[in-house]
Amino acid sequence: MILNTTHYNAEHKTIISDLIGRRFSLVQKLRLRGIGSKRMIIDNVSPNMMSLMNKVSDTNYGNIELRPKGILIMINKGLNNFTWIIPFYQLVIYKTNGSSIHAQGRFVHFRNNITFKENKTFFKKLMDLKIDYDSEYEMPNGI
Repeated sequence: MILNTTHYNAEHKTIISDLIGRRFSLVQKLRLRGIGSKRMIIDNVSPNMMSLMNKVSDTNYGNIELRPKGILIMINKGLNNFTWIIPFYQLVIYKTNGSSIHAQGRFVHFRNNITFKENKTFFKKLMDLKIDYDSEYEMPNGI
């Protein structure tokens, strides 16, 4: 689900907390040593997300925020902000010349440059949280 979060909307806050949980507490943020990535350059997106990208040759930026049951990908388009909500059970990450995040029939590919390399520890945190989530809600072996 993608929301236009340029302006505050209490309904959006409710939707996000229902889907992927409330924000981490201050103690949890300190224990995780931060829950947000640095700004990364978006290299490519799926065709159904092209409307969120700048039309001119401006660089598109995005960042990721961790939540207890998923992630938020914030995309900046000019003066507008869009937030893509991804629960952990839908999240798939590919490491191909950068990082590609797939979910809900969409994808975002982040460019492999200096800002991406600075986020290496963040992606390790992200994968650890996803593994913990997957082990907690394990699928049955057979039906």
